[in-house]
Amino acid sequence: MLDKLKNVTNRLPLSKKSDQLIVGLDIGTEFVKALIARVNGDELEVIGVGRAHQSLSDMQSGAISDIAGVVANCNKALTQAEDMAGVSPRQAVIGIAGELVKGITTTVKYRRPNPEKALDGAEIELIIDRAQAKTLERAQKQLELETGKKDVEVKLVNSAIVAMHIDTYKVSNPIGFQGKEVVIQLYTAFAPMVHIGALERTATELDLDLLAVAAEPFAVSRSLIGADASSNFTAILIDVGGGTTDIAVVDDGGVQGTKMFGIGGRAFTKSISSELDLDFKDAEKVKLDIKTDTLDEDTEARATDALKRTLEVWIDGVELALSEFTNVDHLPSKIYLCGGGASLALLTEELKKQNWYKDLPFTRKPIIELIDPDQVSDMEDNTGKVNDHTLITALGLLRVGYDTLIDSEDTSAKIKEKFNKILSI
Repeated sequence: MLDKLKNVTNRLPLSKKSDQLIVGLDIGTEFVKALIARVNGDELEVIGVGRAHQSLSDMQSGAISDIAGVVANCNKALTQAEDMAGVSPRQAVIGIAGELVKGITTTVKYRRPNPEKALDGAEIELIIDRAQAKTLERAQKQLELETGKKDVEVKLVNSAIVAMHIDTYKVSNPIGFQGKEVVIQLYTAFAPMVHIGALERTATELDLDLLAVAAEPFAVSRSLIGADASSNFTAILIDVGGGTTDIAVVDDGGVQGTKMFGIGGRAFTKSISSELDLDFKDAEKVKLDIKTDTLDEDTEARATDALKRTLEVWIDGVELALSEFTNVDHLPSKIYLCGGGASLALLTEELKKQNWYKDLPFTRKPIIELIDPDQVSDMEDNTGKVNDHTLITALGLLRVGYDTLIDSEDTSAKIKEKFNKILSI
């Protein structure tokens, strides 16, 4: 196993603009996807794309189970991207998913001791620290209930302001305001240290400097919001991966929360494998060949029935996850899908056809679409390879990387940008 960890960092020479380059590394259950982008003002230019298939034992439910195997696959994807880009960047953002990654929205009220004094960055950070501590306690309790283990060690992954009010007046940038009471609604994502540690080890073995670890549904939302701090983007985002389904609810440019459950593309393949008594590889081929007129009638009928049974369970999972967003009055009527699992045409069809949404707080029947890369904000593809919904998460990771670089430039010129919507990655 140790042999897999060796000789994987033979990178190309660093570009003179290496500080302007970011790697987005989406380590999925089925595929590793690597994108390299160059920062150009508020935009990101994708200059390299790579992809490598994962073995069945490498990942379980969105989390790394074999570090050596994942490192080898990441190296393949990175090498492809670097060969295309002609550069070898070091700064990377890696996505994290799985049922134990918790995205929680918390509301905190803070009474200021000196209401006449204008709010500054230090006081806002104090309020944010209090909100994050409160959320950390909630996340730990939730994980203890789900795992049955006490004192589960968790770590902050992402944090973003959803909304902020000063004496009931909504503000997008609190700096400079006076007032007695500050109410902040904060989205925060936490993950178990064991998961984050595996990603950090992977980055080290790949000779990458880890800019950030990002909750993947949060990254997807960032891809569509982009650099516009005043964005009013509103939608439900569903990322169907190989092992998990990640859901984010975004309202008026703010992430209201994220949910994840452990059903993805592999579950659909396994249903076909069981029904037709095929190994996983052959079942995957049958899944991809449905509705292509390449299967005999009986095989296609049985495979379709197997998929529909699993889809019923998956749709129940979507309904249950959305029912837990109790902090919103109405759910957005636009649903965008991405991820390799969303390539299954039957999934989109069943989601559109069934009345699963009837008992949820929708004001009308939701419109369901696959995300097109053209909808991703402030991103330019110079490779011609970013042409479908399967790379949206990786694009989002690049945006998180950009946010992190902006956040690290803590100058007075950036203070408004830092506290307007996206606070800390």
